[in-house]
Amino acid sequence: MIWLVLIAVLTLALLISGFEMFLVLAVPALLVKLVFYGKLPDPVIVQKVVGGIDHETLLAIPFFILAAELMGQGEIAGRLTGLIKVFLGHLRGGFGYTTIGGSMAFGSVSGSAPATVAAMANMAYPEMRKAGFSERFSLGLIVSSAETALLIPPSITFIVYGWMTGTSIAKLFIGGLSVGIVLALTFAVLVAIESRRKGLPRGARATWPERFEAIRRSGWAVGMPVIILGGIYSGIFTPTEAAAASVVYAVFVESIVFRTLSWSGFFNLVERAAISTSIIFILLAVGSLLAYFITLAQVPVAITAFLAENNTGPIMFLIAVNLLFLIAGMFIDPNSALLILIPPLFPAAVALGIDPVHLGMIVTLNISLGMITPPFGLDIFVAASTLSKPVTTIISGITPFIIANFVALLIVTYIPEISLFLPNLLYR
Repeated sequence: MIWLVLIAVLTLALLISGFEMFLVLAVPALLVKLVFYGKLPDPVIVQKVVGGIDHETLLAIPFFILAAELMGQGEIAGRLTGLIKVFLGHLRGGFGYTTIGGSMAFGSVSGSAPATVAAMANMAYPEMRKAGFSERFSLGLIVSSAETALLIPPSITFIVYGWMTGTSIAKLFIGGLSVGIVLALTFAVLVAIESRRKGLPRGARATWPERFEAIRRSGWAVGMPVIILGGIYSGIFTPTEAAAASVVYAVFVESIVFRTLSWSGFFNLVERAAISTSIIFILLAVGSLLAYFITLAQVPVAITAFLAENNTGPIMFLIAVNLLFLIAGMFIDPNSALLILIPPLFPAAVALGIDPVHLGMIVTLNISLGMITPPFGLDIFVAASTLSKPVTTIISGITPFIIANFVALLIVTYIPEISLFLPNLLYR
């Protein structure tokens, strides 16, 4: 186990030194191979790296990333938000609820929290300020609401977790729907409290003709989540096939129906999606090598034995999982946190009788919280860049939403039925 200490120390040193994340994962793994597993043939290393991304399931990731780029630059996202606004805009603080719903709607077709922040920031921030919300609360709500993109299907985090653990991605998607709603409701409570505290006026109620017009305008936009979710849950599509279908649909709608997409614009979006995909796949490849050495050293077996010897039950184990992923999420990206922590923790969780779908909800909720938690929460910096706002201002606005996240995390962790009711209902 000496090399485990070496990995931990070296990984931390590289992380603090500001190395790229793929090097933080790859260098310790290669060093362990050279020092402790020198007789292991080099082709095995290549096989593990290539094999780490040689899975059909992972094809969903580039498709969903490209679909998110298409919708964020086109009109699908805006029309989905407009539809929500005509039904919620008349409530006190109505655009706060619209921001939450809009983030969920965009998340339902992108699966990416940073993409949701970038897409929603320019649309929602001016409207929230106009509605009377403070700068800090507006920024905090926009950044925090984007977390739901990791929970509302199709979540890229769920795809990676399902690939790593062999858990049904369809079950994770449907379980994430209810967990995402729980998180959104905690944010809605904060909007209600803030609206009453500041005495915000109610907006004008949209007439039914206006609502019908919004429904008509958003018809093609609504078709996107219907295709993705309806196709998966009806059994017509696998998640990977649904991802491919979402790209074809987005290209058709944005170029033919809405006429917002040109050939040059399309190639620019493909280039950006390819760069994002490459970053994720490099992490998955080197992370699978690190996971191989962790398994080779029988770390999962050691953890399971330790838990059994100390009579550690599911409650204490889940507390430890929450703490580990919360800390990891503050410093590294979601996929890296999964690649480092899931290989040793997942077998122990299964041994304790924790449902893999329930564990996936807890892990993803922790990761989503980490993305808005200082000092290195990624979504904080995306919002700061998009809106040209100081990071300190955004952090101060996020504080109440971090508390709301903890409430949602406790509820989801210790009431597993929230995560499992819909998967058990649909997949008996």
